[in-house]
Parts: sequence; C-alpha cells; structure tokens
Amino acid sequence: MSKRPATVYAAAALEGAEGLAAVGFGVFVGVETAIGSAVDPASAIGVTVLALAGGIAMLFCARGLLAGAQGSRAPTVLTQLFALPVAWSLWQSDQPLIAIPLGIVAIATLVLTLSPPSTAWLVQEHDADEAESGGEDEAADSPAGGPQRHDS
Repeated sequence: MSKRPATVYAAAALEGAEGLAAVGFGVFVGVETAIGSAVDPASAIGVTVLALAGGIAMLFCARGLLAGAQGSRAPTVLTQLFALPVAWSLWQSDQPLIAIPLGIVAIATLVLTLSPPSTAWLVQEHDADEAESGGEDEAADSPAGGPQRHDS
C-alpha cells in the first residue's frame, strides 16, 4: 500500500482542526488574561500554556500523519484519549455545544488513526519526497517496476 489512504488524510485533518482550535482558545484566554478579564489569572495562565502547547503538539501530530511518520500515530491517539475526558467534563458542566463536537471528533480521529488502512500505511517507511507526493512515485523507484515491500 504505497498511496496515502483517505483515512490518514481525514485523521490528520481532524487532528489539525483540533490543534487550531486549541491554539485559538489559548490565544483567547491569554489575551483575556493580559487585559485583566480573567477571574483567576494564575489558572488562566496555566490554561493558556496548556492550550498553546497541546494545540501545537496536535498540529505536529497532524503533520506527522501526513508525512507518514511512524511515530505520529501514538501521540495522535494519546491526544484524542486526553480529549475524551475533556469532552466529558464539558458535558457535565452543561457545555453540550462544545462537548458533543469535541467527543465526536475525538472518537472519529481515534477510529481513523487506528483503522487498518491507516495502520498499514503508517508502519511502512516513507521518504520525505514520497510522503509529500502521496507515494505515487514508488513503483517507478522499484527495480522491477512494481511496488516495493518494506519489511522490518
């Protein structure tokens, strides 16, 4: 399987969207804290740092998925496993408009990342050029003209 499967594109898109949302939230809380609107500035600073760090980490995970980095799957799964309790906490604090989409995206990203096509593609080794092009040129690189196997 040399071509990047649609499940990887979808998982990376969802992970990236969550990352952008987290960074946006971190910036919002940081600005609110800076202008003095935060009720508890110490907690707000902590939330800002965690949201920015988590969001940036999610963006790197999404980039890693698209690049075919073997080490990107576990952090992606981990970020989603952290998102589920956050969604549950939001649900319990009567924030269903945030909790439901977050929970759905977290579950969908987990399913897409752990799906057999994603797993099979992510365990292969990918060159940087091949990952950027989606792997279409792999057959041309093979001595026999057919697809290459990467056994580890």
